[in-house]
Amino acid sequence: MSYRIAIKAVGQPAEPEDGTRVLVDRLWPRGRSREALAIADWYRDASPSPALHRQLRQGEISAGVFAVRYRGELRDHAERLVPLMRLVRRGPLTLLTAARDPAASPLPILRERLLFALREEDAADLEPASPPCFAHELRDDPDA
Repeated sequence: MSYRIAIKAVGQPAEPEDGTRVLVDRLWPRGRSREALAIADWYRDASPSPALHRQLRQGEISAGVFAVRYRGELRDHAERLVPLMRLVRRGPLTLLTAARDPAASPLPILRERLLFALREEDAADLEPASPPCFAHELRDDPDA
């Protein structure tokens, strides 16, 4: 199945093809109202932990190390992706960030992990839940 997940900065205007718009930042963008952002929800749980974000901001870790650790947080807490997965299964999803450059924000990593989790879930749905039923063979058996 194909899923559409876009990434935008909060300053970019809402468009009809955005679908459901969700802010995925720990902090609310200063000076912005919910109406101005045209968002359906503010979901902080999928954003990087405050400690990880602080380490990056203070220069204690590089962007590469940040990416690896953020992927680890998303892997270790896969339940945090479920609300976003439900939204994208209903239609297009736009993830919003207050960062000036959305491509340099954590959202591309989140998008990648969401798509991976959706593909994994879809693949699991293709597997049979139980062995095939053999009841039809019992009817042909004269002892049955």
